[in-house]
Amino acid sequence: MPYFAGSCAPSNLGVRMARRDSTPILLAEDDENDVIMFRRASGHANLTNPLLVVNDGNEVIAYLSGEGKYADRKQFPMPGLLLLDLKMPRRDGFEVLQWLRAQPEFADLQVVVLTASDQFRDINRSYELGANSFLVKPTEFDEFVGMIEALRGYCLRVWQKTDRTRGQLSVGANPVGI
Repeated sequence: MPYFAGSCAPSNLGVRMARRDSTPILLAEDDENDVIMFRRASGHANLTNPLLVVNDGNEVIAYLSGEGKYADRKQFPMPGLLLLDLKMPRRDGFEVLQWLRAQPEFADLQVVVLTASDQFRDINRSYELGANSFLVKPTEFDEFVGMIEALRGYCLRVWQKTDRTRGQLSVGANPVGI
């Protein structure tokens, strides 16, 4: 469980925590069973961030670019985290990573590859193309919940670091995470 210390007034802490809880997570996953598992596990892990789902690599790019049906940023806000499957139709996760890291406006977007593959070549290639983390999808529900809890800690740590870098948050944290 994270702890907070520093010069943050208690009245502002709730607002800052609420902002992090409302930061969307974009899940790029073509398997509906994995999407259902992720949603269920998120509930058990108390991950309250809005989960937005796209089903293939072209949709990831359209969403992030705000193109077509994703043009309305009130309905389709920018995510704070992209969970990216590697094996997707139309464009795979590697192609998405390559495109994403070529776009300067997405340099700060955290990308966690979340895939069934545990092949070293996939892990290495993901990192070479700019993934921030690589996770193998658990097959057991309890393990999935544990992974989501770790992701929640990861998000808190990354978003706090981002806030401090921007001068918006002056708190310390020691979250449990990846």
